[in-house]
Amino acid sequence: MKYILFAFFMLTTGVVSAQNLRGKLVNTKGIPLEDVGIFNKTNGQHNHSSSTGFFVLNNTSVNDSVYFSRLGYATKVVQVSEQDFQNPITVTMEETSISLDQVVLVSKVDALSRIVDIDVKTNPVKSSQEILRKVPGLIIGQHAGGGKAEQIFLRGFDVDHGTDVALSVDGLPVNMVSHAHGQGYADLHFVIPETIQNVNFGKGPYYADQGNFSTAGYVDLRLRKSLDHNLVSLELGQFNTQRLLGMFNVLNKGNSSAYIASELYITDGPVESPQNFNRINILGRYRYQLPGDQELLLTASHFQSKWDASGQIPQRAVDEGLISRFGSIDDTEGGQTSRTNFLLNHRKSIDSGSSIKTNAYLSKYDFELFSNFTFFLEDPENGDQIRQFENRIVVGAESVFEEYKENWGKQRLEYKAGLGFRYDNVDDNELSSTLNRRTTLNRISFGGVDEVNTYGFFDAKLKAGNFTFNPSVRLDYFGFNYVNKLSELYDNKSEDKVAFSPKFNTIYSPNQNIQFFLKTGIGFHSNDTRVVVANGGEDILPAAYGVDLGTIIKPVNKLVLNATLWTLFLEQEFVYVGDAGIVEPSGKTRRLGAEMGARYQATDWLYVYADANYTQGRSTEEPNGFDFIPLAPDFTSTGGFTIDTQKGFSAGLNYRYVDSRPANEDNSIVAEGYFVSDANLNYSIKNWTFGLIVENLFDTEWNETQFATESRLFNEINAVEEIHFTPGTPFYVRGKVVVTF
Repeated sequence: MKYILFAFFMLTTGVVSAQNLRGKLVNTKGIPLEDVGIFNKTNGQHNHSSSTGFFVLNNTSVNDSVYFSRLGYATKVVQVSEQDFQNPITVTMEETSISLDQVVLVSKVDALSRIVDIDVKTNPVKSSQEILRKVPGLIIGQHAGGGKAEQIFLRGFDVDHGTDVALSVDGLPVNMVSHAHGQGYADLHFVIPETIQNVNFGKGPYYADQGNFSTAGYVDLRLRKSLDHNLVSLELGQFNTQRLLGMFNVLNKGNSSAYIASELYITDGPVESPQNFNRINILGRYRYQLPGDQELLLTASHFQSKWDASGQIPQRAVDEGLISRFGSIDDTEGGQTSRTNFLLNHRKSIDSGSSIKTNAYLSKYDFELFSNFTFFLEDPENGDQIRQFENRIVVGAESVFEEYKENWGKQRLEYKAGLGFRYDNVDDNELSSTLNRRTTLNRISFGGVDEVNTYGFFDAKLKAGNFTFNPSVRLDYFGFNYVNKLSELYDNKSEDKVAFSPKFNTIYSPNQNIQFFLKTGIGFHSNDTRVVVANGGEDILPAAYGVDLGTIIKPVNKLVLNATLWTLFLEQEFVYVGDAGIVEPSGKTRRLGAEMGARYQATDWLYVYADANYTQGRSTEEPNGFDFIPLAPDFTSTGGFTIDTQKGFSAGLNYRYVDSRPANEDNSIVAEGYFVSDANLNYSIKNWTFGLIVENLFDTEWNETQFATESRLFNEINAVEEIHFTPGTPFYVRGKVVVTF
């Protein structure tokens, strides 16, 4: 009998002693820390902190060892005492150097982006657009000397300038709907790269808080909330390149802080006809925060840029010796653009487990671009130069309520619900034939666009043992209105459409070092308003259906591996072709792919990473041999290493590889692949840093962007369809001096 009583005593004692450990995670300034990995070393229970820093760890007992880990912070170990169960505890974490041993694979659907933050923090980028390359599998290419948004490639998509990747900055949307140059046009050059804190991304249509254009994925850049010190940087390099940067604290008093940042960038580029490129950025950010209660961020920025361009050149002109690789057929191309943004971000903690976040924005945007893709094909006398022009106002807002349920039945529940809207007003959206950037020969299209998108979403995460179930749903309403100003009579057409986008993700994490996931969902990309009204409301919001199956593992303390198999089916790749002013349906498509990546902290001073991505993309409505998706990459790879001795010297070497790919539907024209490497060296002494940046270290001859285009030169009788390209940057050296104070 006494043995039975003893067993009963031990059992009840265990039940009583196993309790929920509650608390908040903050940094040394008292600011809540989100996504801190929490792991009970004694029994394997694990979780992560919410956006307010709040956490709950179930089945915790006295004397358990609980680890708290977050990238950029020293791992904290707490041995649980009886007093820790009386009231929520506060755990303060101290910042330290970046290391892979700080990574805990918490149950998040975007867990890989937390790991890639190491790449961002250990290998600084040269431009805000280039930070997109930190997303595994994402490749960019510039074909207007830095003036236009980059061309984007991801998951077997030639995304052009943003049709299938949603870009944002702290909730401010970057993609422009019904843009003069192309649907989803996303120009990130208004962001100063040194102001970027980290990059959050996800691939596929699996995220309820991401709407239009997030079919291949999304990227959200997060800006610094405050500066640790003032900074002045000067870069000088080949091709008359100059860059001056300043970042200064202007307020740091009590609960308020503010900083300003400004950038001036000038270059002629490697081409024979100088680009005369110039760009200026100005940003100001004010922060008010009451630790544990609320935070307010007010951001204002202005960007403007002007440039000349040599344009895309035909391969035959180079082969015949008419021009060099860096020559031009029409060097009167170029343009100018500007964007002014006002952004408000507010977060309010309602209680320890719930909060509400709101952002609101207003952007004034202008764009003018002169291009000539076909030379003298359409107009043998004046040439085929076109002008694309628009000015627009974008306004929008979003509020999201988040709650963390400590006990929902026997499980843990997190959920968030959001409502928002976006309104675009474009008064003059124009495509015209021009001569020498001065004379308008003919207006091809000219009108006004009004487009509104209102939406709501609900996203839940239910944690049951080692499983996390993530059902979510999104509902979008679009209203399209277009006024044709070329019509002699008043011509106003409108259409509307609703998109319903359910998603369901499942994560299995048996411990803090391994995660398996299955993601499923439906997304969409909208079509240009001019397409919508021209086609009577058909194919307004073609859907994308996706599935991902993969894993992230940490087999040893400083090695992280990831692998994914995925598929994506699109109902219609059907967009307005702004360069030609026509509607071009591309039909249904299917993509199958595999991704692999590795990140290894070989020593305290050496960090190595690599990613490889294979995709097979085909049209489902064309016969074999004629079903290739033009310019869609089938194999890409990026990688490199970073050295940081912590004694003043640091260096990095990285590469990017793109395989040759079909440039047209029957693969009779091929876009050549390339392998390019960049390097940097830095030496710091006290508050001074001296750096050397080398692009295209091995002086590879490569084509940055390529298109299969039919064109005719001035002296040709017949048109020729072949590769037209923009040459990639040759060996390019810049020196850099940075002083902090």
